[in-house]
This record gives sequence, structure tokens and C-alpha cells, in this order.
Amino acid sequence: MAKVVLQREVAREFAQGETEFEITAADVRQLIRQLELKFPGIRDRLCERTAIAIDGEIFQDPLLQSIDEHSEVYFLPAIEGG
Repeated sequence: MAKVVLQREVAREFAQGETEFEITAADVRQLIRQLELKFPGIRDRLCERTAIAIDGEIFQDPLLQSIDEHSEVYFLPAIEGG
């Protein structure tokens, strides 16, 4: 199972403050679906203003990025440039 870490604000809003989970998923899209089943409404929040890092690498378009069973997936606040 991959280790999944939510940003604190999202965790407070959807997961009773719990920030870390163990989830089995083949890719980011599947992982977000699993989180949505557990925490209805979280998908929309995770798909906007959120960056995703897998094993320390931040991805621009991560939905089809594969996840290994020992991966660490972090949902981070997106950094906006100007």
C-alpha cells in the first residue's frame, strides 16, 4: 500500500484532521477515486489548487502517473507563479 499524505487544511475539512493513509492504487486517478469513496467531496478539492508529489517528484499532470505499493504520495498546496 502506498503512503498518502494530505495537506492539513484538506485533512481538517474532509478527514477529521487525519493526514496520513495507506491506500492501494495503480495510479493517481485511482487513488483519488479511493479517497472520494472514503471522503465524499474530496476529489474536487484535490483536483484544484493542489500539486502532487510521488516519491519526491512533483508532477504537472499526474492523473495517469503510476504508483508503486511502497510509494509516498503527497498532496501539496499548488504554488502559483506570476
